[in-house]
Amino acid sequence: MAASVDIPQRITELAQPILDSLGLELVDLEFRAAGRSHVLCLYIDKPGGVNLDDCAEVSRELSLVLDVEDCIPDRYSLEVSSPGLERPLKRLEDFVRFSGRLAQIKTAELLQDEQGNKRKTFLGTLQGVEGELVLLQLKEGQQARIPLDKIAKAHLAFEF
Repeated sequence: MAASVDIPQRITELAQPILDSLGLELVDLEFRAAGRSHVLCLYIDKPGGVNLDDCAEVSRELSLVLDVEDCIPDRYSLEVSSPGLERPLKRLEDFVRFSGRLAQIKTAELLQDEQGNKRKTFLGTLQGVEGELVLLQLKEGQQARIPLDKIAKAHLAFEF
């Protein structure tokens, strides 16, 4: 395998047709070292949520493809699971889809809410998007308009 090949990108390309055929979406993919081997984690979702059978099917089908393609040079284990209650939000479509839900957004730099308060962490209800801005009604009452390209990390937040 050429050193220039991006393993997560290649795995995404291989997994996408499998996920599409099963009506699933790839929420996130992690490929990380774990001792002398690696762990490949795929987080999948669909409207209504995924179940154990969905995860097992993706694991079976992707394992076969990865064995044939041999794109991971080292030993690895494959994990396929739901993104969980605090699902990551990565694409503009995610912020639209989960409008009305509580989310936490962390930015790469200090940004201001509508009252001029500077912060990097925003917690509130998603209000959709406006162009490339994510709209969030903060828990304190004010609104924040966060440029998508300034978001370092975002996920749904679970309230007890």
